[in-house]
Parts: sequence; structure tokens; C-alpha cells
Amino acid sequence: MRRDLNSLSNEVFDLLVIGGGITGACVARDASLRGLKVALIEKNDFAHATSAHNSKLIHGGLRYLRNFELGLVRESLRERRIWQRTAPHLVQPLPFLIPLHSAGFKGRTTLTAGLTLYDLLSYDRSWLDDPDQRLPGHSFLNAKDATAREPSLAGPGLEGAFLYYDAQMYAPERLAFECILDAVAHGGAAANHVAADGLLIRNGAVEGAKAHDLPGDANFDIRAKTTLLAAGPWADIFLAQALGKPATHKLLRAKGIHLLVPSMTKQDALTVAAGGGHFFVLPWRGHSLLGTTDTAFRSKPDDVGVTESDIDDFLAFINANLPSAQLSRAKVQHWYAGLRPLVDDGSGDTYDASRRAELVDHSKDDGLNGLFSAIGGKWTTSRDLAQKAVDTLVEKLGVKTKPCSTQTSPMPSGNIPRFAVFKKQMEAEHDPVPNIDHLARLYGTRSREVLAIGGGRPDLREALSESGDIGAQVLFAVREEAALTLDDVVMRRTGIGQLGNPGDARLARVAELMASELGWDDARKKSELTKVQRNFQLTTAPQ
Repeated sequence: MRRDLNSLSNEVFDLLVIGGGITGACVARDASLRGLKVALIEKNDFAHATSAHNSKLIHGGLRYLRNFELGLVRESLRERRIWQRTAPHLVQPLPFLIPLHSAGFKGRTTLTAGLTLYDLLSYDRSWLDDPDQRLPGHSFLNAKDATAREPSLAGPGLEGAFLYYDAQMYAPERLAFECILDAVAHGGAAANHVAADGLLIRNGAVEGAKAHDLPGDANFDIRAKTTLLAAGPWADIFLAQALGKPATHKLLRAKGIHLLVPSMTKQDALTVAAGGGHFFVLPWRGHSLLGTTDTAFRSKPDDVGVTESDIDDFLAFINANLPSAQLSRAKVQHWYAGLRPLVDDGSGDTYDASRRAELVDHSKDDGLNGLFSAIGGKWTTSRDLAQKAVDTLVEKLGVKTKPCSTQTSPMPSGNIPRFAVFKKQMEAEHDPVPNIDHLARLYGTRSREVLAIGGGRPDLREALSESGDIGAQVLFAVREEAALTLDDVVMRRTGIGQLGNPGDARLARVAELMASELGWDDARKKSELTKVQRNFQLTTAPQ
């Protein structure tokens, strides 16, 4: 994939998507597969913010049942199965345990009813060809069986645990990127590090956007018959600046932090009820991912980060509600913060606010024909939101297209009938590399292209991270995946920085490999190394 600035600046598109997170990526993919001429721009890197900084779950939203959002839960469960089928290397089943402490008859009965309904709503959870992807229904384990399965639950007052299943993403940022790859493979033009500085407006109609290529410091116009804003937490801010007035649809931004610590469980995720809310302990890449907090965020989205007090407060909360955790600050290996863009219902309640999505037609609210915004929603249902959005855009354009096919079309790297078989094939085909499972999950069928780059160079097969990332991935990211910065490579195209700071020597090695491809001088390498370190530093900005 190349950053196609020439096409962006010289062609007229059916659709311009502003924002390269999962919503924009899914819209671009759907529209391109239907035959529309699509452009997508992202001011930073693809999936750099909310789409990467989450709990890495593809789930039905069990807790939404208490708000009687049955439609949203059913939609989410259907979409969970679609992601499992179209991206089996990146989305896999994950067992969850809900421990019961002093729940009593009422608490256990309530959970039984909720999980039974959850099973009924996910009646299609086994409609998958790969038996390893099929999800069982829930069950109850008594205290003895629960602690045998998961020793971390042992302790006074344990009455047992419910076992149920959802799904987990191995790398959400790469799943979003695969959607963009698919859009480009079907004729779309996409570019990261291109900012939308404003809208092109004529006679009450939006005809595209004013764009700024940040690396080249060049300005140009992108012309399109329709424009969709998919800017996540930045959506209402961009609209206010572009239109010169407050956006008619406002967002409620909810900050959630996650902490990465040494593994706390044998195989299962834990859903722990606490203080009217809950938190997760999620097994991920040999560690435990702890998430998430949920607090209103009123500063600028660009300033979101994790503070020392965020970590201290979250650890205290976890230790109080899961005493066996015994987590100290020293065990925290990595952290990150993300913002959930929620449709503002005026309540100010971020935890109970609906995760519903909304497609705004600005011809109705702002008198601007051809401009739409996709706001709210959740990762799991982003494909469905895109389908509905493109249906509306096609009607607006008045054109005939192919039907939506994203519910059945595999991702560019996801045509894998059985992942276990595929991984064995990869192990048999290639000489030993640090972690073939890691590569197979990140790249799917494109793993062979990555390994081919390092075929004649042993130095490109040396481990650059705890996960087993290798130098060949760095070159592949630059040559084939539009990676322009050290941050792009370390934090999103690979897993080099996703388990915490890999160390100065490894980061310097990545910078050297990129410099050889992109012609960086020593000053540029130093600058890139300084910038990437921000991912491993706490913030002192007001949150």
C-alpha cells in the first residue's frame, strides 16, 4: 500500500472519509467493495487513538442487558461472529469467569437469567466453519471447580463462578488497518499523516476538504460528491472549527485507562463486579491487561494520557475488589489511555451511557448537503455502522452499486479456514523465527511476504521485542504498509512497543532500519526516538 497523494489531489471521488480509525476504515472498505470511488485521510496514523487504545474485545456487551438494550446486544453478538469469520487470525474466542462473592440467591439468579438471555441472543455463535472459533454457552462452576480452573479466585467468601465466552482481538490497530488495505485493494485512495484543515463548501453543499500533507508540508484540495466525518473524539471539535459554530450533535468523551502487568490467570479472563461497575483481567500476549476506568474527559482529546494518580487509583480499586491480585506499582509494565466518543444524552453519565451509534445528515441540521458524520458506536459494531452509513450514502448519490459484502468477505490476510492448521503450515514452511505464532496472528496469510524480506538476512530475523517481532517487519511496514514514523512501526504496524518500552538498543535498531529505507539523517533519527518515548511516559497534563 502506498500513500496515494496524486490521486487524492487530482481526482473527484464519490466519497471522502475524514478519519482513519475503525469507523472510517470500515466505511471506506464497505464503499470500495461496492464499487464507489473512495478517498480516506487520517491526520495522524491509521488507528492511532481510540481504535488501538481499548480493551481489545469483540463482545456482545453483556452489561447492556441491564439497560434493556437487547437490539444493541443482538447486533453486537452477530457482528462478533462476522469478525471471527472474516479475520480469524486477529479475532479469537476468549473464556470469561465472573466470580461470585456474597451474591446470594438473588445475585446468582439475576446472572443466570442474564447469561441465559445472552446465550439465546447469540444463537448463531457456532455458525462457523472452524470448530476452534465456535463458542459454548455459559455454565456455573462451584467454588472448588472455579478455583481449580483459576487459582487466583481462591479466597474467603467465593461461592463459585459463571463461565461464558466472548472474543478478543490480538491487535485492534492491525484489524483496522486491514480494512483500509481492503479498501485500497478495491480501488480506494488512502493516506495517513494528512490533515483535513477545513471543508470545501459551495452553494450550501460540501464538495470535499482542504487537506494538508504533514510530512511534505503541502496543501491541496480533495474533491468528493459526499463527505463522511469519522473523527471519533475529535468529531464535534472539527465541525465547530469547519463550520464556525458549535456542532449540533455533541459528544461525551469518556476516558478509560488500561494497565499491562505480569500474567495473573492461567487461561481465563475475569469480569469482576465492583462498586456498581466492573473491571476486566484479560490474558493478552502472555500478560494480563487490566481495564478499564470510565471517567468524563473534558480536556482536548490530543492531551489524553495516563497519570501516576490514575495508576495508583486503579491499582487500589483492583486490589480492594480482587485481593488475590496483590498488585504493586512495580508490576505495571505498560499503560495507555483511550477516549470513547459517546453520543451525549445530557446525563453526563459515561458508564451507563449507550454505546449506540448515530449517522448525522448535516443537510437537515446545518443546511450542508453532502456532509455526514458517524458518531458514537463501539468497536464490535463498526462494520454494521459502516453498512448502514454506506446504504445512506449510496441513496444520496443516486447510483447503483454492488450489494454490501463485508459480512462474508475475508480480510486481505484472513482467508484462513482453520487458524491452527495455518499456523502449523507456517511452522513447517519456514526456518525457526522468534515467534511464528505472533507473526501469523499479526499478518495472517501475508506472513509469508514478511518472512520473504528476511530470507537472506539473519539479522532481520533477530527478536526486537518480548513478543518476537523481527526486523523484517520493520522493512515490510515501510515498504508495504505506509509507515512513515518510528511511532507508526513500533506502536501499530508491529508489537515492538505494545508490551512496554523495548529498550534503547532495540528502538535504535528499528530507527536504523527505517533510516536506511527512508533516508533519515542522524537528526531525524534522534527526533523519532524522542517522539516514540512519549508512549512510555506518564502525563502531567490535567485530565
